Amino acid sequence: MSDAQPRTPESLPPIPADEQAGALSAKLNWLRAGVLGANDGIISTAGLVMGVAGATTDTSALLVAGTAGLVAGALSMAGGEYVSVSSQRDTEIAELRHEAQEIAEDPEGELRQLAGIYERKGIPADVAHEVAVALTERDALAAHAESELGISPDVRANPWQAAGASAAAFSLGALVPLLVMVLSPVAHRVLLTLGAVVLALVLTGLTSATLGGSGRARPIARNVVVGLLGMGLTYLVGTVVGG
Repeated sequence: MSDAQPRTPESLPPIPADEQAGALSAKLNWLRAGVLGANDGIISTAGLVMGVAGATTDTSALLVAGTAGLVAGALSMAGGEYVSVSSQRDTEIAELRHEAQEIAEDPEGELRQLAGIYERKGIPADVAHEVAVALTERDALAAHAESELGISPDVRANPWQAAGASAAAFSLGALVPLLVMVLSPVAHRVLLTLGAVVLALVLTGLTSATLGGSGRARPIARNVVVGLLGMGLTYLVGTVVGG
């Protein structure tokens, strides 16, 4: 066995954000989350400004309502993502701390457990033992964390980064219906906003389908239908309540 001191979660240096996103799967998860955040911004803000447009043609009222919706939605997305990722991070650190304690208290038992994991994957017993020994000598905590817990002690989620990305994605999506609605001529603003939102939803649906590796027609249609229903219903409510 190596004489190197075993690592603990507290001793691990923070990993830069660009290294955390180095794996392809991590990049895809971030992109997918960004697309979903933008999609939420488009649909929720479009519904809001459509509802107000059904009640009034006052551009100032539309701008105030849309901006308030954008800020509130972005903060809500950021807060929810921060809490979620912080909880995930705390859970991972607790699991790593527990695993490090088990390795320190019973290294031979943990070595047998690690070898057993590889045996259950179909590796012959003697080879599984050799692999377990080699990985333990290199980094016992990393070997057990990745094999038992499915996490890496070197890669930890950054709640601030997640919150910022969610808020930015939502805001970018929300700007589409907001800007088109307040900058368009009054007589055509509803139709122009409708067209811009449909186009934006087609793009987010296409991106989501591409990232997920699924067919494109159904996700795009679903995205557009949900957006149209939301805008139509809120416009109707605005017309009835404001009429």
